[in-house]
Amino acid sequence: MSEILPLVDDRCVVLDTCFGTGEAFLRQCQSSTRPLHYLAFLARPVTADELAGQSPALRSAWPDHVAGFHRLLLDEGRISLTLMIGDLANCLSQCVAQVDAFLVDPLAAGTVARRLARLAAPQASLHLSAASPVAALEQAGFLFSSPLQACYQPRRPVGKAVATGRRHAIVLGAGLAGAAICERLAARGWRLTLLERHADVAQEASGNLAGIVMPVLSQDDNLASRLSRAAYLFAVRRWSALAQPLFDGERCGVLQLARDAEHAAAQQRIALRWQYPARYARWLDSAEAGALLNCETPQGGWLFAQGGWAHPAGVCRALLAACGEQLTVRYQQAVTRLQRVGDDWQLLDADGVVLAQAPTVIFANGNGATGFAQLAGLPLQAVRGQVTHVSAPASSAPALVVCREGYLTPPVQGVRCAGATYDQDDALALRWSSQHDNLQRVQAMLPGLWPDTSGFALAGRVGFRCVAPDRLPLVGALPVTTASSRAERLRDVPRWPGLHGLLGYASRGLIWAPLAAELLAAQLEGEPLPLESDLADALDPARFRLKALRQSSG
Repeated sequence: MSEILPLVDDRCVVLDTCFGTGEAFLRQCQSSTRPLHYLAFLARPVTADELAGQSPALRSAWPDHVAGFHRLLLDEGRISLTLMIGDLANCLSQCVAQVDAFLVDPLAAGTVARRLARLAAPQASLHLSAASPVAALEQAGFLFSSPLQACYQPRRPVGKAVATGRRHAIVLGAGLAGAAICERLAARGWRLTLLERHADVAQEASGNLAGIVMPVLSQDDNLASRLSRAAYLFAVRRWSALAQPLFDGERCGVLQLARDAEHAAAQQRIALRWQYPARYARWLDSAEAGALLNCETPQGGWLFAQGGWAHPAGVCRALLAACGEQLTVRYQQAVTRLQRVGDDWQLLDADGVVLAQAPTVIFANGNGATGFAQLAGLPLQAVRGQVTHVSAPASSAPALVVCREGYLTPPVQGVRCAGATYDQDDALALRWSSQHDNLQRVQAMLPGLWPDTSGFALAGRVGFRCVAPDRLPLVGALPVTTASSRAERLRDVPRWPGLHGLLGYASRGLIWAPLAAELLAAQLEGEPLPLESDLADALDPARFRLKALRQSSG
């Protein structure tokens, strides 16, 4: 395999449609010292025990066989392995990459030749694992020098996509979104300046004692479910890689109970249709759920065995610590506006003092982002949420996260967290009515657990989620919302040069932050994207602007 890889460039992208148990992948990992992006199609389920070689890191990170793209980061991030599970033609259509070398199964080569050509970098090499008819590949632009090897010769000159400009970014906000993108860009050699208006990390939406890590399922495996699955599985791997006890958290499992008999029946249909691996999602009937909780439950529920909870502030600190000398953190920096100076952006305070300057600015400051003129048109809403803290001994049951309309955590720093409300006001103080709502939801979910809550003290926390209309994050280059233009596709929407967003994580920052950061870092570096193109488009900050432009021109 090594003979078909380019001898120059600072990184290499390989696409392998005959991954098998990973023999070729492991050979390349051992022979190359350059950053390697390896895109591998899995034609059949492969377990960790079947993998070639004895790589503990690969075996530990190996995912269950569920549809979608799965990015694994190995060798301290030098090697990026993206597994593609599904129909080959669809996976190639959804892949965003510029490939230097192809390893192709000859049985499928003819049917996907044009899709391979779409992904090929100029002079990309192609290697067939066995001789086969090559007419379709030749018509797509692959010139064969032998029965098994070819080179891509595009009919029109095409330059290879490379990252340009200085690799220095200013990040606004030291919550989960900001800390995660700092870690991902620092791992790629970027210099980061992190500005936070508070005196410490995670003082706003990321400031709760515990955040929940779990996916969302649906009968039709819709776009939100696919995004949730990709983000959840990537988050589980990333938080494990950070290695506790760098932060408080526990992969204790999450049990999501059905609301009623009708809802339980719908969930059972999902279980029957998709047959998820038990480690990812397992349906429990009411008796099994009750046995797990050591109390009766009216309905069954989903057990997400890899899920759990984590302390967001601790996660932020661990992420920032991983950045090393690539990162400068400055607290109590109140940025009020930004201005363009040449190819840079200057960030200024209320007195007009320049706090920082760089060609790239990443807004990871939640609801604070729309206070800037360039972002004022983004349709983001602040939604109040109150979490209730209830004193609990460390040994008390249940020992896992339980959720339905609300949630209840295991003991965290001596308390259980119950929440969280969705309130349509901006009150900062704790209030009894919100506490009552939280505890009522817990009592309905786990009857008899707390038969009398009248003596509970008013304790907890109020935060404000940053929420988009479709409840999905905004990840990527920010649109010019004041520009009037025609746009049929996302790429037609004008963008602010150098301005990017990681916004709208709502209640799911621990889930969204790792994958969103990896996606934005890949976009900035011109790397293969870690998820399918339609999912990346669903997170594009310009999606709302595109809809508005279409409506105005329609």
